Amino acid sequence: MTDMNIIDTIGNTPLVRVNRVLTPEAKANNVRILIKLEMQNPGGSIKDRIAKNMLEDAERSGTLKPGMTVVEYTSGNTGIGIAMICAAKGYKCIICMPQLPPFEERYIVCRMFGADVHLTAPALGMPGLKSYTENLVEKNEGYFLVNQFFNEANPSIHYTTTGPEIWEQSGENVDYFITGVGTGGTATGTGKYLCEKNPNCKVICVEPTESRVHLGAAHTPHTILGIGAGVPTHFLTELAPGQPFAEGSRGLVSEFLSASSSESIEWATKLAKTEGIMVGPSSGATLKVAMDLAERPEAKGKTIVVIAASHGIRYTAHPLWKEMKQEAKTALPQPPNMSKDEGTLFWDSSKA
Repeated sequence: MTDMNIIDTIGNTPLVRVNRVLTPEAKANNVRILIKLEMQNPGGSIKDRIAKNMLEDAERSGTLKPGMTVVEYTSGNTGIGIAMICAAKGYKCIICMPQLPPFEERYIVCRMFGADVHLTAPALGMPGLKSYTENLVEKNEGYFLVNQFFNEANPSIHYTTTGPEIWEQSGENVDYFITGVGTGGTATGTGKYLCEKNPNCKVICVEPTESRVHLGAAHTPHTILGIGAGVPTHFLTELAPGQPFAEGSRGLVSEFLSASSSESIEWATKLAKTEGIMVGPSSGATLKVAMDLAERPEAKGKTIVVIAASHGIRYTAHPLWKEMKQEAKTALPQPPNMSKDEGTLFWDSSKA
C-alpha cells in the first residue's frame, strides 16, 4: 500500500552505462559513459523536477495560492511538467509556446493535462514569446508567472537532487558532466554540486552549432528542441557577471561545445538502435559531444556523465522521425487493404 501521488515519483531516475554506441576511439580510450535517464520522470523529461520545485516553492512563499492560474512560456517540456503538476494540484494552467509544427506533441500533451495553450508568432522568437506571456500575467490579477529562466528554484532543485543522485549512482566518480543549455539551470545546479564533490570535474554545456550565443555568435534557426533559445541564459550569465560571451570557460563551466541539428538526429538514432535507449534531439546533441570528449587523449579512463533530458517518442512531429514516418505511411496505407486473396504477408520492413 502506498500514499504516494504522481508528483512524489519525480526524480531518482536511473543512471546507466552505454557501450555499444561508443566509437572505436572512445572504446580504445577506456572511457566510461553514463547516461542519466531523465525521461523516466512521470511527465517524460528532466523538466518535471523544476516544475515541481518552482510551484511548491511559490506555494511555500505564498506567491501561489489556491484559485490562481499558473502561466509559463516554454519550448515544451517545462510546460508539460507544469501542466501535469497543475492537474495533480488543481490549478488552472496556461502554457505559451511558439506556433511551430514540431511542437505538436507538446500542444496535445499539455491540453490532455487540462492546460490551455497560447501559441505565439514564431518569427518573434523567444523575446516575443516572453513579452506576450509577461503582458498576459500583468493584465490578469490572479495569474502566477513561473518564469523558469529566472526562477532560482530551477537550479536549486538540481543542486539538491540531480547532482547528489548522479554522484551516488556513479560511485562518486564523475570527471565530466555534459548537459544541454535550455535555461542553464541543470548546468549551474548540478554542476555546482558535482564540482564541490570533485573540484576537477569539468562541466560541459552543449548548444546547437547553429546557435552558439554563449560564445558570442549569432543565433540561426535549428531543430534541437529544448536548447538554443537564441539568447544568453540568465543563470549562465550570472556565473561571470560582466564577462563577455566568448570561447573558453565561464565560472564553473569549463567549455561550451556544440552539435548540429543533423548530428543530434544521427546520435539520437544511434542510441536507440544500439543501446535500446530512445531520446530526443537534445540528448542526441549531448551524446555527440560526449563522443567528441571521449576521444580526447586527456579523457582516457575517465567517467563522463550525460543528461538525457527527454524521451524520443515525444518528437514524432520532429525531423528525428521523418524517415520512419515516411516508411510507416507506405507500410500502413489508408484505407487498409482488406483483400483476402493477395496472400498473408503484405509488408516486410527489411525489404523496404
